[in-house]
Amino acid sequence: METNLNTFVLDEVVKDAKNQDKNLSDYKGNVLLIVNVASKCGFTSQYTGLEALYQQYRVKGFAVLGFPCNQFGGQEPGSMEEILTFCSTKYEVSFPIFSKLEVNGDDRAPLYAKLTQTPPAGNIGWNFEKFLVGRDGAVIARYSSKTKPDNADLVAAVEAALSK
Repeated sequence: METNLNTFVLDEVVKDAKNQDKNLSDYKGNVLLIVNVASKCGFTSQYTGLEALYQQYRVKGFAVLGFPCNQFGGQEPGSMEEILTFCSTKYEVSFPIFSKLEVNGDDRAPLYAKLTQTPPAGNIGWNFEKFLVGRDGAVIARYSSKTKPDNADLVAAVEAALSK
């Protein structure tokens, strides 16, 4: 029997911004947009759109989960305190930001090992790549860094996932 890795996204334990364990199962029943983020990236302005999306749909069971990553051009070099201050003061981010992690390579976080095995499988291309995860923990879609949070297809997919 082949195991579907999608269903186990919610089985992962990650580190929150204070380096404490956080069970993604706490988000069971919610639709998630998991994003690897960075403060010094050409796509950093997407924080505005991610926050707007979060504010618009969070009462319906939607959450954006930000995972800082410094693997692409050293664009997230700061400490967690610096990252959180930047996100809250520059972009008024209120969605959860987790501890810095690696999304590619030998030290890839287990969450990203699972995410990157789902179609279309493969390494993360850059910061602000997005994974839409359904209420059951299955990955619904993967969006490139160039896909803005207000992209019509992404918003429609969020709305469709929330309606299930």
